[in-house]
Amino acid sequence: MLRAISTHIFLKHRLHAGHLDTLTKTGAEAIEIFGNRRHFDYTNRAQVKEIGEWFRANPTPAWALHAPLRAESESDSERSSAPSINVVHVEKSRRIDSMDEVKRALEAAEQVPFSHLILHLGERGDTWSPRTLEHAMTAVEHLRAFARPLGVQILLENLEKNEVAEPQNLMEILSVGHFDDIGICLDVGHAHLGDGILPAIDTMGPRIRSVHVHDNLGDKDAHLWPGDGAIAWPETMQALGVLAKPPATVLEIHPTLENPEGTLSDRFQRTWEFLDTSGSAGGSAGRE
Repeated sequence: MLRAISTHIFLKHRLHAGHLDTLTKTGAEAIEIFGNRRHFDYTNRAQVKEIGEWFRANPTPAWALHAPLRAESESDSERSSAPSINVVHVEKSRRIDSMDEVKRALEAAEQVPFSHLILHLGERGDTWSPRTLEHAMTAVEHLRAFARPLGVQILLENLEKNEVAEPQNLMEILSVGHFDDIGICLDVGHAHLGDGILPAIDTMGPRIRSVHVHDNLGDKDAHLWPGDGAIAWPETMQALGVLAKPPATVLEIHPTLENPEGTLSDRFQRTWEFLDTSGSAGGSAGRE
């Protein structure tokens, strides 16, 4: 599996080349950029150019860009009331505005060579219905057509407390829409808060291209370092390890944990050792 890390850990800061240097020094084989205008302002030409130049000058690839979750500006406060980005919203104007914002983020691929876009369908509290399925297929079709010439593949992410982004419904969207070139980003933390990680892998396994790796205690989406929560990592890593196409594995850690005990590099290495050991233990034990 490709070992990557998300800039989400630096979400409270404006992303710059120094952050990318730090992530590379951890031993990360690839980087996922979190699309938040206060962090990475994909509409700011100077910042996009700076980040693009870093990737062109360094061997570490940009694995993905996480699509923005809010249409906020770089000057907005942390508690901004900017509207959420929801490409399956019941209001047509909100769907159009949301898709336009995602396209703005995608345009950064002209300078920052990321190959995947992680997309949320809907938000907390959204329900599943034939109309939602129609909105989801329209959004995915539209964004896929925009992303393809940029060399970007869209990956849909499973979410907790959102029926649209439950594993079985994401697979129905891909099936009904005949989206053979659209993949899945499995978020293990979200799955742990939902119907379980192993059922999610069983449902979405053939389409999983990337995995967001973080931990929680089963009560909230805490984005803890793996091993600091309640996820059963041996079973999880073994299930991922037997997938026909090994997915990229992306650490997506909460920004309040950017300065863990020891250095970030040490924590990154210890985390991968933990995950490797977990995978070996899971492989020995087998799946229940």
